[in-house]
Amino acid sequence: MQKVAIIGMGFMGSMHAQIYNQLHDANLVAVVDKNQAKAKRDIAKLGIEAAVFGTFDEMIRSCEVDLVDICLPTDLHAPFALKAISAGKHLFCEKPLALTKADGKKIAAAAKRAGVLFQVGQCIRFWPEYIAFEAFVKSRKAGKLLSLSLQRCAGRPSYSTDDWLNDGIRSGGAALDLHIHDTDYVHHLLGRPEAVTSVGTRDKSGWSHIFTTYHFKNMAVTAEGGWNYPKNWGFQMAFQAVFERGTVEFDSGANPTLMVTIGDGDKQALPYTNPGAGESSTGSGNVSSLGGYYNELAAFITCLEKRKAPKIATGEQAAESLATALAEIQSAATGRTVKL
Repeated sequence: MQKVAIIGMGFMGSMHAQIYNQLHDANLVAVVDKNQAKAKRDIAKLGIEAAVFGTFDEMIRSCEVDLVDICLPTDLHAPFALKAISAGKHLFCEKPLALTKADGKKIAAAAKRAGVLFQVGQCIRFWPEYIAFEAFVKSRKAGKLLSLSLQRCAGRPSYSTDDWLNDGIRSGGAALDLHIHDTDYVHHLLGRPEAVTSVGTRDKSGWSHIFTTYHFKNMAVTAEGGWNYPKNWGFQMAFQAVFERGTVEFDSGANPTLMVTIGDGDKQALPYTNPGAGESSTGSGNVSSLGGYYNELAAFITCLEKRKAPKIATGEQAAESLATALAEIQSAATGRTVKL
C-alpha cells in the first residue's frame, strides 16, 4: 500500500485525489495547499479522509508518505520536485515537467541519483484512444503511416487558482501547458523529430496558439494547440492519420470518438479499452474523464508496488519533450526552423 501526499489541491489535485480513492494499492494520507480551509472542504466533498497541511515542510515532518504527487503551477514544479527527491520520496509531477530545459534535466538527474521512482503526468501516452491508435500503427493493418495531424484546442482557461494559467511567465502559455501533450505523444509514437518549424499567436498568457511542423523523413507530422478561443467555446482534442491503405480519426467531441477506414471498407469505430474510472465530480477544468489520468496513476502505483522504474512518461522522456516544446516556442519567436 502506497501512502500518497498531493501537493496542490486545485483542478488536477482534485482529479488525482479521486483516482487514488479508487486504487486499491494507494492511500491518500496528506494534502498540502496554502488555502487549507478550501482544501479541507474539497476533500470532504470527495468523501476522502486525509490530513491537510499548509506547507510541504510541515507535511514531511508530520506525516509518513511514500509518494509525493505535485499538482502545483508549473513555475513551482522544479523547487518542490527537488524538495520531494531530497526527502527520499518517490515522485509524480504534473506536466510540463518545468519551464526550462535546464530544470527539466536537473529534476530527472536528481531523481536518478537519489534512486527514487519518478513519473510525469504526460497522460496522453495513457489515454485510451491514443493507446488504441498506437497499437493500430504498430499492427500495420493499413500499411505505413504517411501523415499525422494533431489538434488540442480550448476556451481560455478560467479555472486555475489565482488565474496562473493565463500568466505566461508561470505557465508557459498554451504552447507549453496544453500543446505539450501532443508534442510528447509525437515523441512517444515516432521518436524525436529532426527539427521543428512553428508559427503562433502571442498574447497576455504567452504563446496562446501554436502550429508546428515536426520534421521526420518520409512522413508529414503537424500539431496545433491553442486556448485563445472564447471562454465558453469548450475543448477538443483530435487527430487525423493517413496510412498507405486507410485512415484513423479521433475527435473527443464525436460519438464514437475513434474511427477507422481501411481500403474500400466502410468507416467504423476502432475499439479501445476504457478503464471505467468515470467522470470527475468537481466539474472544473477542460477534461472531465478520469480515464487517462486513472491509467497513468494506476501504472505508477503498480511500479511502486513492484519497485520497478516506469518505462512510460519517465522523467527523461518528459525532459526531452519539454526541450522540443521549448524549441517550438523558439521557432515561433524567431521565424526560423530549430534543429533538435
